[in-house]
Amino acid sequence: MDARERLIVGLDVPTIGEAERLVSALGDEVLFYKIGYQLVFAGGLEFARDLVQSGKKVFLDMKLLDIDNTVASGVENIARMGMSMLTLHAYPKTMKAAVVAAAGSGLCLLGVTVLTSMDADDLADAGYSQDPHSLVLRRAEQARAAGMGGVVCSAAEAAEVREIVGPEMAIVTPGIRPDGSDKGDQKRVMTPFDALKAGATHLVVGRPVVKAPDPRDAARAILSEMVTALWPANR
Repeated sequence: MDARERLIVGLDVPTIGEAERLVSALGDEVLFYKIGYQLVFAGGLEFARDLVQSGKKVFLDMKLLDIDNTVASGVENIARMGMSMLTLHAYPKTMKAAVVAAAGSGLCLLGVTVLTSMDADDLADAGYSQDPHSLVLRRAEQARAAGMGGVVCSAAEAAEVREIVGPEMAIVTPGIRPDGSDKGDQKRVMTPFDALKAGATHLVVGRPVVKAPDPRDAARAILSEMVTALWPANR
C-alpha cells in the first residue's frame, strides 16, 4: 500500500475556503482527509462529497452515538455519500447497529476507544473506573466481536490492540506528532515511525501539517518517515 493511503490529514480548519486552499496546496502528496465537527458545521458534508468526486478519500469523524435506529439510519446515508471511513463510539449496541447498516457498502466503520486527549484523571472525572489502557483493550475486543472495520486508539496502545483485533482490522491513530512538534491538547502521542512499527495502519495528522509554514513540505517529511517504517530497505 502506498504510504499516501495511510496518511490522513485532518482538515481541522474553520471554513471551507481554508480547507480548499489547504487541499490545493497539498496536491497529490495527500490522498486521504479527515473531516470532523468543525468543518462539518461549516458546510463540510458537501465539501466531503466534492473531495470524493475529485478522487480523494474521506474519513468522516462524527463519533456517532445514539439509539440503534438513529445510528443505523445515519450510517446508511453516510455510506451512500461514498465516504471511506466513519467513526462511532465503541459501545457494543451502537457498533452492532452500524455494522448491519453498512453491510456491503465498503464503508470502514471505526470504533473510537478512548480519546487521545484523555488520561486516567479525565476518565475518573467522567465516572469510569478503568484506566485508559484497560478501557481501550476492552473496547477493541468489543469492536472485533461486533464486526467493525477497525478502531481508533492512541499509538501507545496499537501493539496490544493489534494482538486483540488480528491482522485484518484497521488501527487508526490520532495524536501523531513528528519529533519536535507541539503536542497541543494531545496527551498520548507518538511519532509516525513508531506508530507504524507499533501496528497502526493509518495515521491521522492535523496541526503538524495544517499549521506548518509549508504544509506540502510537512506532509512530505511525514510520508518519508512512514516509508522508512513500512519499507526499511528504502532507508
